[in-house]
Amino acid sequence: MKKRMLSGIKPTGQLHLGSYIGALKQFVDYQDEYEVFAFIANLHCITVYQDPIELRKNLRDCVALYLACGLDPEKATIFLQTDIKAHAQLGFIMNCNTYMGELNRMTQYKDKVAKGEKNLTGGIFTYPTLMSADILIYEPHYVPVGEDQKQHVELTRDVANRFNNRYGKTFTIPEPLIPKIGARIMSLQDPTTKMSKSDHSDKGCIYLLDSPKKARKKIMSAKTDDLAQVKFDTVNQPGISNLIQIYSSLTGINFSDIETKFDGLGYGDFKKEVANVVCSKLEEIQGKYNEIINSNIIEEILADGKTKAEVLANAKLDEVQRKIGIEIKM
Repeated sequence: MKKRMLSGIKPTGQLHLGSYIGALKQFVDYQDEYEVFAFIANLHCITVYQDPIELRKNLRDCVALYLACGLDPEKATIFLQTDIKAHAQLGFIMNCNTYMGELNRMTQYKDKVAKGEKNLTGGIFTYPTLMSADILIYEPHYVPVGEDQKQHVELTRDVANRFNNRYGKTFTIPEPLIPKIGARIMSLQDPTTKMSKSDHSDKGCIYLLDSPKKARKKIMSAKTDDLAQVKFDTVNQPGISNLIQIYSSLTGINFSDIETKFDGLGYGDFKKEVANVVCSKLEEIQGKYNEIINSNIIEEILADGKTKAEVLANAKLDEVQRKIGIEIKM
């Protein structure tokens, strides 16, 4: 029997190249090896205000891009988080088994407090416990994450172990699975920060639905350095190293072979080749996306995914509630 893998994407904006390399591509690569559960984490979207019309569009786009990137509904279970009501219910139970000190240490909350952001919602503080529930309710063996998300899996493991010690063996303890290449694709304009949909300039982030012309322009204007060598060195050449990661992730060519291939060539030549590879991938994805978004397949796949996921989630929630004593039945 295949081991199970689970992950979700929060569609608060358009998916970008970092999302593809660090997450979507991993799902596709893993779906033949593992039993994959891939969900759209729409509850996590509303920890900050979202325009309802824009959010609804982003949800559809997210599902369409899952499929366009190669996720196969015959191999993977694809569903909306909110279609499975047990997520939120188990989330509250996990909240009650997580300490304030643990949540105070979570990076996103700490960063927002450090920046002096005001009017933070309770959701910003407690969303990691919902994330724990998202994971534990399906008992996956592995959770593919980037380096910046590893902390969430570590909290999930701590809470699961605590629950198992208190109430008896209930949850499988998941392992984080971090890709060796592409786990953290950086901004093209500031290669010391992660590529993000919150990039205010828009020049550092390539969206999967960007036109190839726009994507090429962003790559050609990517920040590099004056060392004039294509070499993977994240300390002295973060910009070039980021482009090498992107190129390697999309071609399968290792870093040393890339350095050899472009030895003696200028950054312009390297950027053109990176742009060619990226634009080719975008054209492939967008062609499939346009077919999917104009069909009824999204609703059908989500309905099928809900049916399968709900059975597992409800059974685990029922087990948890009986063990902690909030069910009258045994």
